[in-house]
Amino acid sequence: MKIVSVEPFILHVPLNRSSISDSSHTITHWGVVGVRLTGDDGTAGYGFTGTHAHLASDRLITACIRDCYAELLVGEDALDITRLWRKLARFPAIQWVGRAGITQLALAAVDIALWDLKAKAAGMPLWKLLGGATSPELEAYNTDIGWLSIPVDQLVAGSLKAVEVDGYRRLKLKVGSDNIMTDLERIAKVRDAVGPAVTIAVDGNGKWDLPTCLRFCERATPLDLFWFEEPLWYDDIAGHAALARATSIPIALGEQLYHADGFAGFMDAGAVHYVQPDVTRLGGVSEYVTVAEAAHARRLPVVPHVGDMGQIHVHLAAWHPATTMLEFIPWIMDCFVEPIVVEGGTYALPQMPGASSTPTEEAFAQFARPLA
Repeated sequence: MKIVSVEPFILHVPLNRSSISDSSHTITHWGVVGVRLTGDDGTAGYGFTGTHAHLASDRLITACIRDCYAELLVGEDALDITRLWRKLARFPAIQWVGRAGITQLALAAVDIALWDLKAKAAGMPLWKLLGGATSPELEAYNTDIGWLSIPVDQLVAGSLKAVEVDGYRRLKLKVGSDNIMTDLERIAKVRDAVGPAVTIAVDGNGKWDLPTCLRFCERATPLDLFWFEEPLWYDDIAGHAALARATSIPIALGEQLYHADGFAGFMDAGAVHYVQPDVTRLGGVSEYVTVAEAAHARRLPVVPHVGDMGQIHVHLAAWHPATTMLEFIPWIMDCFVEPIVVEGGTYALPQMPGASSTPTEEAFAQFARPLA
């Protein structure tokens, strides 16, 4: 199947509330910034990255796809994914100006679209194309109840609903306030409400320094935290390793890492316990598999960060033996022909051919933004 067209797109999808905040960001929309690749048989593959819906920076991603990657793709065999990934990732002029950031986000969108095309051509969902599901059940953990901007009474009420009504057994709460006691109080109230059987993870989004994290972990240990995600600045291997040695709370990270080499540095330093690659940041499915296999070889669990809101990761998580759970955030699910489905705290396996990455025509009509 020859690639005949490369068409970038930008969708800005409103959240399920007016805005959310973590320790480092406040947003009102989620960006679905991607590409449609069309084969000479008319089949279209879709891929995208996830952004904070900032139009100027989103246009940098689509410009990279349109002006740099498109000419390297048109006329190529869409099924030669490994070769095409290396062609784009190692193209000298592009590599010279960016091995991370914009170029890698653009590469992720292209690579996902190629895998979507391949799975559609094979007539099967991506998880089956990759080798089939390795577990009969993929558990979901709910992040959407835990934003730092949610007042504590609503935080407790939302956590209780997630557990008692929606069937979740795992929650994640955001931390990173100026005073760690504020976060400790919020966590304690949720723990008291949901009881000891529900796992609670926390996520700092890189806000605190090492002394603050050490103080927090010492006081948070009795709350039985499942993990502490992104406690420190994203690239600080030494700091994460020091924290991992000092606390019994496991460390999780990876959403801000762009390459397999970055993950290897953290894993080799003993600085991470739960490995969190993000297919939309890491250069797509191809590099995701490299990271997941490296983690599995070290017997570390892989729990993806859902910059794609789970649309593609549900396939990868169901397939890969290092993964037993997946984050759930429902912001963009209604924008896709085959949206993710979580019932009773468990993901359903997608059944349509492809990577579940095809937006609906309604989503394009409502949420498309101009490329220039």
